[in-house]
This record gives sequence, structure tokens and C-alpha cells, in this order.
Amino acid sequence: MTDAPRTMHAVTFHEHGGLEQLRFEPVPVPEPRSGEVLVRVKACALNHLDIWIRQGIPAYHVPLPHISGCDVAGTIERVGGDQDESDLQSLAPGQPVVISPGLSCWRCEFCLSGRDNLCPTYKILGAQVNGGYAEFVVVPIRNVLPIPRGLTFVQAAACPLVSVTAWHMVMTLAQVEPTECVLVMGGGSGVGSMAIQLAKAVGARVLTTVGARDKVEKAKKLGADEVIDHSTEDIAQRVRELTDGHGVEVVLDHIGQRVWQACLRSLVRGGRFVTCGATTGGDLPLDARFLFSRQLTLKGAYMGTRGELVKAMRLIAAGTIRPVVDRVLPLREAAAAQQLMLDRKIFGKVVLKITDDAEESAM
Repeated sequence: MTDAPRTMHAVTFHEHGGLEQLRFEPVPVPEPRSGEVLVRVKACALNHLDIWIRQGIPAYHVPLPHISGCDVAGTIERVGGDQDESDLQSLAPGQPVVISPGLSCWRCEFCLSGRDNLCPTYKILGAQVNGGYAEFVVVPIRNVLPIPRGLTFVQAAACPLVSVTAWHMVMTLAQVEPTECVLVMGGGSGVGSMAIQLAKAVGARVLTTVGARDKVEKAKKLGADEVIDHSTEDIAQRVRELTDGHGVEVVLDHIGQRVWQACLRSLVRGGRFVTCGATTGGDLPLDARFLFSRQLTLKGAYMGTRGELVKAMRLIAAGTIRPVVDRVLPLREAAAAQQLMLDRKIFGKVVLKITDDAEESAM
């Protein structure tokens, strides 16, 4: 067992607002209680949720000051409480782990039936509780998973939230089949890049959208059969052209308001629309007559279950799908990293490197 220092460096904000609220400062190292583990953070990936939490949204009550960061990879530092660490071989100090970001009670009917993302007390690491923009973070023991062999800490950090969300959308809610055509909105995003790969792994034909010409080839390398540049092309019209007027059976979206009508117009009769976000706004007008006359299915996805994350990590370990990292920045440049996301000039994940060895293999 190692002795963690009493203070650590973290990026915090003391009030909601713009990027200027982010501070790189020393804070106390959190203390793990019984059933919890202290993780030395090696890398932490960014998500749009980090931006929304910093700006302040009513759905998330965040104690201030706050440390963001949902996606964390690192090593076990110390197990809290009375557990004998010699009996917890998978949680021995120094063990490389990736953190499942969904926190639930594991006592309610939803948790006990394997639907932990429906738990009434469900929280997300870095949202309602302090996260990984720091040198150390405390999480429940059940939320740490081994890092697949061959991945760096940076690559591992780029996996959890986007892979569990994409799995929940593609496999569980949409139930994509090999004969179907799927439209993935925003293929250059973290969730989009994973959804492309998962839909292709199923055997579906995959169309995706990007917002710049330089992202077209990157999306094709992930497996997209056709790529639509929404900055110059009409999405729904292009979908019709690429499908001989048929449309797609499934649309997977996280963009929201700006593409809502295009998503609906791209669906075949009886098509399925799954959404996990609204980065351009959540006001989605819908004529009920259009919904029932075309017999569409609309589903909302919020994260996914820990079991789904385990399945996704198995595919990552097998090399079937892979995390996509756009660039790596040091922790103290968290504001610049968030600005990159706001500018939408990235393809895949932006990852904060907390330690110098974050880009080395974890195993």
C-alpha cells in the first residue's frame, strides 16, 4: 500500500460560467470509505457533459467547488475501510483500472435486475460528484474494471462513457440487424465514432454525418460506408440518394435541435430513432400525426449499464472496436481542451494527461 499525499492538483470551478471559471489549483486528496477505492488518475477524457456542468444546468445539482471528468483511467492507490488488500488481488495497489462512470445504489429493483442506469439515485462521475480532472479520485469498488491488455491509459480513458452509451443505443435500444442501414449523426464525436464501429460489427450498412471535409476519410476508416458533409449537403436528401429513396431503418443522434427534422425525414416507415443528447438544443417539435402515421419508434438513451460496458470493453480488448483519440493535453490545459470541443474541430476524444506515463501501455 502506498501513502497518497494530503493535497493534489486538480482543475476546479467555484461557480458556474465560462471557461475562465476553471482553476488549476491544489485541493485535498479525497479519502476512500469502506467499499470505495482511491485511484491515482493517469488520464481523463473530456465529454460535452463537462461543459454543461461547468456552465450550469438545472438537471444537475453540483456542490461547489467542483471537479469535472467522467472518463478516468489510472491505477489503484488504496482501498478504503477494513478490507484486506492482500485478498483483493484485482484491487492491489498499482493495478491498472478504468472506471465505469455510472454510479448507482445496487440495492433497488433496477440495479438488482441489471438496469442500473435506471436507478433512482443514479449519478455520473464528474457530474453530480467530483471526477477525474485531478491526480486522485474516489469511486465505489464495483466501478473499477481492468484495462484491456495493450491499451495505454489515454486510450482506456477514451472508452467508458462513449462505448457504454453507443452499446446501449446500437445493441440494446435500436437492436440493429445485419440487413439494416443505420445513420449515425456526428460521426466525428466520441459516441458517433463508437456507434459507427458497433453498427459495422453487427454487419449493418452505416451512413454518417460530419461537419468538415477533413473528417470524411477519418469516418470511412472507422467503417462508415458513406459519409455526408452536413456543412455542404442536405442530410435527408443525401440519405435518400444513397438508399435509392428508401431511407434508413435506424438513426442514432446526440446533436438534437439542429438536425431533428433531417433525422425524422431520413427514416423509413417503421424506423427507429434513438437519441442520447442535444448538443445544439433540446426543443424538438413533433407532429403526432407524423409519428403515428409513419409508425416511428422514438427512444431516449441515458448512458448504459455496467454490464453493457463490460461487453463493450470485451470488443475493445479483441480489437473489434477501438477508442479514437484526437489529441492529448496536460491537465492544466483543461480550459483549452474544452474550447476544442466547443469549436468542433476534433475527431474522437480529447484526453487530459495527468501523469507523464499516461501514453504508455497500462499492462
